[in-house]
This record gives sequence, structure tokens and C-alpha cells, in this order.
Amino acid sequence: MHAVTVSYPRLATFPPGGYDKGRGAHWLAIWFAVQHLFFKKWWFPRRLRPTVLRAFGAEIGTGVVIRHGVRVTWPWKLAIGDDSWIGEDSWIYNVEPIRIGSDVCLSQGAFLCSGSHDHRSSDFRCDNGPITIENGAWIAADALVLRGTVVGEGSVVAARAVVRQDVPAGTVVHIGTVY
Repeated sequence: MHAVTVSYPRLATFPPGGYDKGRGAHWLAIWFAVQHLFFKKWWFPRRLRPTVLRAFGAEIGTGVVIRHGVRVTWPWKLAIGDDSWIGEDSWIYNVEPIRIGSDVCLSQGAFLCSGSHDHRSSDFRCDNGPITIENGAWIAADALVLRGTVVGEGSVVAARAVVRQDVPAGTVVHIGTVY
């Protein structure tokens, strides 16, 4: 039998930070407190969620509906167009900017993830990229959109589907489809 040499990152060498959070530690702490004590709660008025995000630097259009349980990593790296809906328990992990167009529906549990790591690097360094969801797209329940991608206008990312590259306008990405 031949021994196989496996290479993997050494996590102790991970470079601190890895990306620009865009604000200082004090501001980050205030956002975390507001998000976890009020913003995500079922009892917090839905009509106030866009106002809170705007207060922390997000660009939020009119008629935006943000349901309870929604998690936003850094509001100042978020833009949402008019009349978009963000469903319960969606996670907008925006270590890089995430732009959501108008008339976009992010269904329950959708995950937009602009952060990752380079598994080939010896120190597991960050490998992040922005995400754009164009007008009229629907990201269905529990779908995952990964960093550095654009979901084209009027596209549908079906429930539990994964997007890891750009999706052309008007495309339907079914579960099991490689996109």
C-alpha cells in the first residue's frame, strides 16, 4: 500500500481580520446588540426593520418587507431595492457588499454568503466576493447563493439549490443543477 500525502491548511496561521469590516469595534458591538436584542425578534415591528438598517448605513428602498429572524452581518454593506421581500430566518452574510434589486423575493431560510476561505492556501485565508441579486429574482426557501455571483434579472433559484457562478437572466436553477 502506498501512503498518501494530504495537504491541508494550518488554522493556527490564519491571518487575523481577513477582510475590511467597514466600521470600528464599537460600531460592530452596537449593531450586534441591536440585531440580537431587537431586530431579529418576532415581536419587533416589521415596519421598523428597514429603518433600523438605514440607521446603520444600509441603502433600503421603499416597500421593503423584512420578516423576523433575518440576520444581516454588516448593514453598511447592504443595498435593497424597492418592494423586495426578505423571508423569515434568511441570512445575509455580507462580509463583502450584497446588492438586492427591486421586486426580489428571498424566501424563508435563504442564505446569501459573500464570504469563504481558500482551502488550498496554507493559512486558510479569506476568499470573499460581492453578490448581486438583480430585479425580479426569486431565491426560494433554503437556497444558497455563494460569493462572487450575480443572479440575473427574473431568475429563480429553487428551494435548496446552490448557486456558485453567475446565473443568466430568466434562468431557473433547480436543486442538483450546477450553477
